Amino acid sequence: MDWRTFAFWAHDFPPVEHFNLYGSHPFYLVMEDNGDAHGVFLLNSNAMDVTLQPTPALTWRTIGGILDFYVFIGPTPDEVIQQYTDVIGRPFMPPYWSLGFHLCRYGYGSTNKTREVWRSMNDAKIPLDTQWNDIDYMDKRKDFTLDPQKFADLPAFVDELHQHNQHYIIILDPGISSQQPKGTYPPYVDGKESDIFIKDYKGEDFVGKVWVEHMVYPDYTNPAAVEWLEKQSSQFHYQVKFDGIWNDMNEPASYANGEVGEGCPIGNMYDFPPFVPNVFAFELYEHTVCPSARHNKTCHYNLHNVYGHTQSYATFQALKNIRGLRPFVLARSTFSGSGKYAAHWTGDNQSTWKDMYFSIPAVLSFNMFGMPMIGADICGFTGDAAEELCQRWQQLGAFYIFSRNHNDRGTKKQHPTVFSKAMQDSTRKALLIRYTLLPYLYTLLHKANVQGNTVARPLFFEFPLDKQTFAVDKQFMWGEALLITPVLKEGATSVKGYFPKGVWYDYYSGAGLTSTGQHIELDAPLDKINLHIREGSIIPTQEPNTTTAASRRNPFGLLVALSIDSKANGTLYWDDGDQLDTFAKGKYTTIHFSASQNIIKSEVTHAGYTQENMTLGSVTVFGVATSPRKMKANGQTIPFTFDAQNKVLRLNTLSLRLAKDITIQWI
Repeated sequence: MDWRTFAFWAHDFPPVEHFNLYGSHPFYLVMEDNGDAHGVFLLNSNAMDVTLQPTPALTWRTIGGILDFYVFIGPTPDEVIQQYTDVIGRPFMPPYWSLGFHLCRYGYGSTNKTREVWRSMNDAKIPLDTQWNDIDYMDKRKDFTLDPQKFADLPAFVDELHQHNQHYIIILDPGISSQQPKGTYPPYVDGKESDIFIKDYKGEDFVGKVWVEHMVYPDYTNPAAVEWLEKQSSQFHYQVKFDGIWNDMNEPASYANGEVGEGCPIGNMYDFPPFVPNVFAFELYEHTVCPSARHNKTCHYNLHNVYGHTQSYATFQALKNIRGLRPFVLARSTFSGSGKYAAHWTGDNQSTWKDMYFSIPAVLSFNMFGMPMIGADICGFTGDAAEELCQRWQQLGAFYIFSRNHNDRGTKKQHPTVFSKAMQDSTRKALLIRYTLLPYLYTLLHKANVQGNTVARPLFFEFPLDKQTFAVDKQFMWGEALLITPVLKEGATSVKGYFPKGVWYDYYSGAGLTSTGQHIELDAPLDKINLHIREGSIIPTQEPNTTTAASRRNPFGLLVALSIDSKANGTLYWDDGDQLDTFAKGKYTTIHFSASQNIIKSEVTHAGYTQENMTLGSVTVFGVATSPRKMKANGQTIPFTFDAQNKVLRLNTLSLRLAKDITIQWI
């Protein structure tokens, strides 16, 4: 391990190596040579340096707060994360629709242009669940407003989305314009009356600058600010029936480097402390609020790193009360425990192969931080995405837990339908696979919500005794069963992946690949992302459609990947996908699937959700040595097909009620 110092101080800066970025998660996990793991968490929100040393050793150096350390002894890496999230809070249970594909752009410019893109996706039959707009929907970039010319018909468009069982998310920035004519901008007027804005060292409202020249910042450590946010959001929701909120720039950002026209008070010990961690420009106020600014109980010096966290909490509560359904909040700045309230994306990445690769360790890291709803802007936010890059990124992005294509104004459009038919076909193919696998993904997210497991995870989480997995950062797994091996190099038509010891089944053909623990070269034509299912797994699936709502009306399926001794197991968690607290209220169904001795069993272990007619329509079994003579389901003879070359058994004409126990047998 080389000498390296990481600074923890939330910062408005595009993601690049060796700089403090949007959030702060003072937690680490260590893998020992014997496969054991432990983790350490410092519950401290002040600026700090963490220095890695080749001894090996690690030094924490914080400039405030207390040394409140937690040690998690595992011994498995997944148990470390379960113990960590037991302290900071389990991840929120997302609405099912949020697992679909999302589309956004800064620079649509009008409702009509947004609608054109949406219609093109529907016409191309490319899955899409949620349409977004960036700040260009606002009137002069003011929160809780609409541009009266270009976005006047946004409410009607959102209603149209809802009629198609699709959803809509708005963006909000933390700063509230303070320069409008007196009494004309209710969010500011109400905030002043409730006295909720952060104060400067003189006791006056702290004035920063981002998209408007003068703006003030709600202090979400003040309970009145939480109430204020719900009021403003509720009033705007009456106008535009949005389904979620995207909190951007919430480090919080201020382009004034402190207060507009003043900066920060010279000589103040909080703004100019005797020691400054290795933050960008070695200035705590760079692109943000002065550390001397006052919150409800203390100064910004102590609370800067949790500003985004407190806003996520307030937004989560507001959405829950306004809609009466599961909230969906996307936050840029996060802290330990933010996964209890918000999803995250990796910020203003670039349209480069390098940034596509870096998205994988980022996704894996945030799963370890207790934030499984994580993804990067597919095809990149800044710069122009070439078609090949975007095609490969759409394939990878189909396996981000949060899957959204988003880019900046002034760049070339990059929604899938702007590219060639081949690119559209490839994207549709990848997204339909995602939608097929959503029951499995949803089950993993339930386990994260209840137990604290990771969803996207490094290979070493599943194979801690295999040291070769420790450095694998170009592949990842969904849960314990699905291995994803994307192409990350321009012009490549093959990709090398590491396969731990065992049998891995190709998702597409079902062909078995037996590994001794080795790197294997895989064919990877431009329209394919390599996917493999681990032996001993049963993955619940569903016949896909172009929205999650339409998919949920289709029959379920099972992918059964037999182990060497012809066994497999899996589970399904299912509820209505939108109501609050379904697990706590018992309004869910869980089913355990098992395979052994040529028999597949489906056992209902909890039957609290009965609003849907859950039907098993297909079963595919990988690793069947010889063709059966006969197949039976619940005692009735059924048709089947058998692929002798790949040893795959397929049952495609089933119609079995999953609410009842099922037995399928081959002879």
